[in-house]
Amino acid sequence: MNNAPKLHNAMWPGLVGKGDGEGQEPPISLERMLDLTAGAGVDGQKFEGVDYFLFLPHTDPNATDDELRRIADMIAGKGFKVGSLVAPVWPGTVGDSAMGDATARAKFLDAVKVGCRIAGVFRAHGVREYGCIRIDSAEFGVNHWREDSAANTRKIAATFKEAAKIAADHGERLAAEGEICWAGMHSWKDMLDLLEEVGMPETLGFQADLAHTYLYLLGYNAPEHALLKEGYSDAEFWAAYEQMTDKLRPWTIDFHVAQNDGEVHGAGAHDKTGKHCPADDPNGKLDIVKCAGYWLKDAPARGIQHICWDGCMFPNAMLETPATWNTILKSMLAVRDAHGWQA
Repeated sequence: MNNAPKLHNAMWPGLVGKGDGEGQEPPISLERMLDLTAGAGVDGQKFEGVDYFLFLPHTDPNATDDELRRIADMIAGKGFKVGSLVAPVWPGTVGDSAMGDATARAKFLDAVKVGCRIAGVFRAHGVREYGCIRIDSAEFGVNHWREDSAANTRKIAATFKEAAKIAADHGERLAAEGEICWAGMHSWKDMLDLLEEVGMPETLGFQADLAHTYLYLLGYNAPEHALLKEGYSDAEFWAAYEQMTDKLRPWTIDFHVAQNDGEVHGAGAHDKTGKHCPADDPNGKLDIVKCAGYWLKDAPARGIQHICWDGCMFPNAMLETPATWNTILKSMLAVRDAHGWQA
């Protein structure tokens, strides 16, 4: 049985889209998310780690080293390693738009510095041995970007280059998440153009998410880049999937397992993005195991040591249901059995 890549669960589904606004559900604490993850088990197999969002209420980005070490102790006490960290790059957290003015871009770089500092504390503690720091353009929606798409992509790339230099100085790599809501990253072609404009593959790569990249195929926010039309055949799907993954896989250094039903979804400030579904959702469009294989081909050569389930914006009742996590873990194990390796 393959023992790599390590199997992680994301902590941010307890935060993203949650809040005290109208129609929102309250956040779920880090400790509760850890307990729910630790409670899952399939034939004696457990989750081995977590990926982690560096913002309140789970983590104060200005936490002292001692406070961060106490968090690391709590995570390790549940039997987990920490993998990839999500830098707080968005307006309203530490950061701001990567294609904004000089002040906004400076805030974006400050958020990357926060991520690198906390990553270093976790590495020194021993709870973190692998993983990337995840970023995106922090420019929500594509309308402003479209006003001068070429210039705005260059501006995002310039910010990302500076961010990559910061990461390299700290011995970290950045993974830019492809998601249809982030300007300049909202289609497979625009994402590829941005990665190539940055041109620092040793430090800045791509984070592929099965749910989000499915909407890349449909060209939801970029119809000119659609690779599939509604009513596509099975053969058309796999041909398109191979075309997309052949372009983006060489850049992929972080990978999220997920399911998608072809719809967009959002809550709170995080709106109009790919809808993550339960692993066994009857409306799911993806053969999770087969799709994962396209991204995980030659994964060790790209430094991938773990994969993560992303249940972003699952309702709280779903997150609090043990069967949710057992079903997810079963899917993760199937992915590793089919496409993993011995390490």
